[in-house]
Amino acid sequence: MQIKINDSLRSYIDPLTESEYAALERSILVEGCRDALVLWEDVLVDGHNRYQICQQHGIPFKVIENASFQNLDDVKLWMIDNHLGQRSVSDFQRGVLALRKKEIVSERNAELAARIAAEDAAIAPPHADAPPKPAAMPLSSREDIARAARLSSNTISQIEKIQKTAARELVEAVRSGTISINAAATVASLPEAEQVAAVAGGKKQLQQAAKEVRELRAASRTPREPKEGAEPSTEVEQLRAEIAALKERNATLKAENAALHERISQLIDAS
Repeated sequence: MQIKINDSLRSYIDPLTESEYAALERSILVEGCRDALVLWEDVLVDGHNRYQICQQHGIPFKVIENASFQNLDDVKLWMIDNHLGQRSVSDFQRGVLALRKKEIVSERNAELAARIAAEDAAIAPPHADAPPKPAAMPLSSREDIARAARLSSNTISQIEKIQKTAARELVEAVRSGTISINAAATVASLPEAEQVAAVAGGKKQLQQAAKEVRELRAASRTPREPKEGAEPSTEVEQLRAEIAALKERNATLKAENAALHERISQLIDAS
């Protein structure tokens, strides 16, 4: 059988790091390819790295075909569930996979609802012996996604924010473990140029950027009204408020400075 490679399936799951790939290669060279490759007809679904290593070194391997797949979405859902069950998958990747699963399930639910509506419209009046309508698939809420990924709802929310607003460099940083999901979601609220600069500065710079954003948010919150009879603000509290205002002004100036540098670069490139 000539095994075919589907590029969209090969890249659907994050690739192994260099060290992970090297460890897998050493294992296969010593023990052989113990796990069978999974196929959808003649398309490789699971085992792209093992297949590549076996081909490179002439190592025999086994294949099994999953006959339950009806389409590409079935294949992707199987790949997601397969990786969600692995301990080595990071929290960030589990969240990303669960969100991908939610997209597929949501599309299927929408198609199912449209089909049921069309069938209902075609039946007048409804027949008493009509078969029951198929139930919609779960995974519609953030709580469902969190359970599928074995994460908290708050972490799923943070991963969604990273996917929507984080610069590519920041996504790579959280994927590699340089910065936590929590801190990355905080830094993702900065302008893209500041995100990239923070990533370039390394782990400490990323942590500092996250700290500054949190402090700015804390300073911008509306202070609570003092309780009746409470003592007025002390001089220390007033100084803290002034410091917070200065930090806010500093953050604004940084953003303006980054925007100006970006504009200058665009003008230079255009000249």
